[in-house]
Amino acid sequence: MNAESTTTKQAKRQTSALGKTRYMVQIAMLAAISTVLMLFDIPLPFAPSFYQLDLSEVPVLIGAFAMGPLAGAMIELVKVLIHLVIAGTTTAGVGEFANFLIGCSFVIPAAWIYRYHKTKKNALIGMTVGTICMAAVGGFLNAFVLLPAYAKAFGMPMEALVEMGSAVNKAITSLPTFCLFAVVPFNLIKGVVVSMITLLLYKHISRLLKGEAMG
Repeated sequence: MNAESTTTKQAKRQTSALGKTRYMVQIAMLAAISTVLMLFDIPLPFAPSFYQLDLSEVPVLIGAFAMGPLAGAMIELVKVLIHLVIAGTTTAGVGEFANFLIGCSFVIPAAWIYRYHKTKKNALIGMTVGTICMAAVGGFLNAFVLLPAYAKAFGMPMEALVEMGSAVNKAITSLPTFCLFAVVPFNLIKGVVVSMITLLLYKHISRLLKGEAMG
């Protein structure tokens, strides 16, 4: 093995190490921004006050588009863990786990579709599919995991949660209608809002993350 070959291999190892370091730094940075955005939320008129819209998925989706679906899932996980450390939990971690799954159900399909053909059209298709997936997964998890966990954590019957929903949305009369008329629309609106903001910001931020933008 000559000196030139050894130098080339060392340079490749250094480049690989720098690439991994940058990758982890970007994940941590985007997760931190996402955590901050979780602190600013907006109530929606058709759902109880504990359903509030935030923009924490915007950095997650941007990272997933720029670095791939796996990176998006990692950003989502770090975001949830940081928020768990800062704010704690009222559902023994069940709510946070559901938040992670619901977030991943949005960003992973969107990023998976976008990664193969990085065009604005594919980004729109990906975000549309992701929004539909998030609405479906969110409705399912709320019906069978999250709402029962909340009811148990706060020591209240499920009927009390349904009444809280009915107080702001007369269409809510049961757990299924709670999910259909509050949870599903909430996630659909969140997906649309996050998608619109991501379209506006991605081209600029991606230059910092990866040096490429939507076509």
